[in-house]
Amino acid sequence: MQAEVDGWKPSRSSELTPKSRFTVHPRWLPLPVAGLLVAFIGYLDFATGYEQSLLLFYLIPIVLVIWFGNVWQGLIFSVLSVSASVVSDVAAGIPALQYWNIGMALTAYIIFTLLFWKLRSLLYELDQRVKERTAALRHEIGERERLGQEIAEVADRERHRLGQNLHDSLGQHLTGTALAAQVLRDKLAARSAMEVPEADKVVRYLEDGIDLTRNLARGFFAPELDADGLSVALQGLAANFSERFRVQCNFSGAESVSLSDATTATQLYHIAQEAAMNAVKHANASRIDICLVQTNGKLSLTIGDDGIGFPDKLPQPPGLGLRLMAHGAALIGGKFMINRNLKRGTLVTCRLNDSVSKK
Repeated sequence: MQAEVDGWKPSRSSELTPKSRFTVHPRWLPLPVAGLLVAFIGYLDFATGYEQSLLLFYLIPIVLVIWFGNVWQGLIFSVLSVSASVVSDVAAGIPALQYWNIGMALTAYIIFTLLFWKLRSLLYELDQRVKERTAALRHEIGERERLGQEIAEVADRERHRLGQNLHDSLGQHLTGTALAAQVLRDKLAARSAMEVPEADKVVRYLEDGIDLTRNLARGFFAPELDADGLSVALQGLAANFSERFRVQCNFSGAESVSLSDATTATQLYHIAQEAAMNAVKHANASRIDICLVQTNGKLSLTIGDDGIGFPDKLPQPPGLGLRLMAHGAALIGGKFMINRNLKRGTLVTCRLNDSVSKK
């Protein structure tokens, strides 16, 4: 494990050989190629005469064997290159060999070989670190997506539980209280008591509280979503907004759309709910259109209104509602967009990339 992290491959023949991803050929393949290059450069060195030195060009085969091989091969080819240069000069008729120059050339080649090998090792280590950091980042992104999905599921369960408690517990309690108040009002009316108008107010207030509790419960969960699917739930949402806020809220779309993933249906429902609520509270809209369209197996949810419209520049940071809608779309792999409507108002769109099933 340590060898992979540090980039070293312990070997008796080459202790400094890194297992680099740069090695795309077998290690023996560059050797004959480098040997041919040494021979070719030596021939050119002979052809040009001993007055013209080609020592610089001998670095090409050295670089080749270092990059695809190891440091020991580079040292061997350094010696071969100097030997080829000396042989070519002798064959070209050099009067006398300068042993000092030969030694300096060999020393320079050795230093170059060691430095280039060190550079290659550093590049390999950098490449390994980049791959490790990339793998860690991908793992972290995957964990965040998983945690986000789990948080969304827990939030949906808690929202569903709270809505049921409001509807079943508080709603039933208020209903029973309203019935008791109605019985008391009837008894007071039978005696022609002066408190009958006050009793009527109490009954009316309790009925308003029942309606408010039902609307709050419907805001937390939609029973139609579990029973009949997304289309029926969106129809109920539109009817509820029309009755509760006195706006014209319409739903259009295919009723045959069926989502096998309950989380996806729930997130789409809450996106529509949040967009419609923003249109009522912030845009002063008098008309809201909720549309669920399926084209070529792809699903698109749009919520348009005729309100004051969306500003050209979003506030920074965006509001909580916008962030919740964008986060919900991201959890289900959808694309969330918000634009000005063509005529007036705002258009909120969530498009799903995955195909959906039909009933």
